[in-house]
Amino acid sequence: MADETLRRNSAVMMRETEMEIKELLEMVRDGSVTVEEAQTRLAVKPYEDLGFARLDSHRESRSGFPEVIYCAGKPDEYLQKIYVNMTEREGRAFGTRATQHQYELVREVLPQVQYDPVSRILKVEAPDEASRRIGRIAVCSGGTADVPVAEEAAQTAEYFGTNVERLYDVGVSGLHRLLDRVSTLQEANCVIAVAGMEGALASVVGGLVRCPVIAVPTSVGYGASFHGLSALLTMINSCANGIATVNIDNGYGAGYLATQINRLAVHGGTR
Repeated sequence: MADETLRRNSAVMMRETEMEIKELLEMVRDGSVTVEEAQTRLAVKPYEDLGFARLDSHRESRSGFPEVIYCAGKPDEYLQKIYVNMTEREGRAFGTRATQHQYELVREVLPQVQYDPVSRILKVEAPDEASRRIGRIAVCSGGTADVPVAEEAAQTAEYFGTNVERLYDVGVSGLHRLLDRVSTLQEANCVIAVAGMEGALASVVGGLVRCPVIAVPTSVGYGASFHGLSALLTMINSCANGIATVNIDNGYGAGYLATQINRLAVHGGTR
């Protein structure tokens, strides 16, 4: 019942926002508001001022994605209030780089919150989240040590509405493991390749598929890997075409970008 109430409240708020935008556009059409004034009003509202944070409740209307919480370093009281506010307003909330302590803290005020200690994602999902997923991407990892970053990417994409195939521990030191799953890679609208050490996985994948490849270097490796810098340099210097590289350990950024690509692929190049 609580989940259904949150879903209804979220739908009502979204409709109210859409009505406000429609009224503003009609005012521009009628000449009572200039284009510049409308642009300014859209840029600054709506958001909710909590004093310590200004939650961007308009972000999904602008960009197609709701605001996400970066949990690391946030004071306990702030984190609780942010999660409660976002869940009450939108019916869901999604945070990255959370700790077990933060999970227990948020669970005190939101018993339905879910935590994955591998990806460190702390989320409240809408009841019909899985049924609304579209398209398909693939997420690969070079080794099992790269899985935490790969799971951050995979779960981010799933939360934003994308179906995800996982291909873990398919690094180049045993290339046959990846080649056994080439058809899965080639059927995807986008592939995320997550690897540490020398980061060669993205180049190999880039030579096998026609879809975009998002390379994610990880900080996995011995001393000369320089906490992921070696993999980062390999990936941005790849000779394979169609590869874009995000920051070291940035699974969230890869999952977000892959979802944008997947949406365009599903909707025929339109949003």
